[in-house]
Amino acid sequence: QMLLRTLLHTHRESIKINTENARNRQEYLALWTHQIKTPITAMELLLQNPSENNPAKQSRELLGRLFEIEQYVDASLQYMRLDTMNADLVLQKYLLFDIVKQAVKYFARSFISKRISLHLEESNTLVTTDEKWLLFVLKQILSNALKYTKQGSISIYLHPNEPQTLVIEDTGIGIAPEDLPRIYEKGFTGTNGRIQKKSTGIGLYLSKIVLDKLGHGILISSKEGCGTRVEIFLTKL
Repeated sequence: QMLLRTLLHTHRESIKINTENARNRQEYLALWTHQIKTPITAMELLLQNPSENNPAKQSRELLGRLFEIEQYVDASLQYMRLDTMNADLVLQKYLLFDIVKQAVKYFARSFISKRISLHLEESNTLVTTDEKWLLFVLKQILSNALKYTKQGSISIYLHPNEPQTLVIEDTGIGIAPEDLPRIYEKGFTGTNGRIQKKSTGIGLYLSKIVLDKLGHGILISSKEGCGTRVEIFLTKL
């Protein structure tokens, strides 16, 4: 009887977890579908109204919208892999800034088109991590920095007192103080995210989950109107 009760409890817990996972996927799919409509609609309008006066500008706009879609698709693929992430991990030593430079290169066109300057202070620091998943997190952080920085710069460097801590700092619009405690919640866009109509509320949520699984940490500080500072702790917690 004790064994049967244990098996029944385990079975119920398994059903509960599977139901919760299915609900989370449905919620994410609904959010993703809603968000991806924006760049698709913008591309349709551009194609329906071709510009004869400035085709180069229209081409850049189309490429930018296509890049948005690529980011949404990439995020959704990584979200679907979260359940099997542990089996997918390849933990070994990497040169941190080799991974950082991959993320920067991915957004090179965005830096140029928005005229945002990049201050990159390289080092030969080695970290134990998973390259693919850490790269995914860095892309999410840089994506946010570029979205909310209209002018100025983005700086990437090692913390001067903590050599295993990567800092990504921007001069953007920042985060409202009342929103900071909730930035890792799924679907939370915050005051500035709603005003700018650019936030999906999923990037930091996914980043936090991935970093937790990698044994890394993250701390975000911000002052509204003065930019945001992200610290990623790459030591094993």
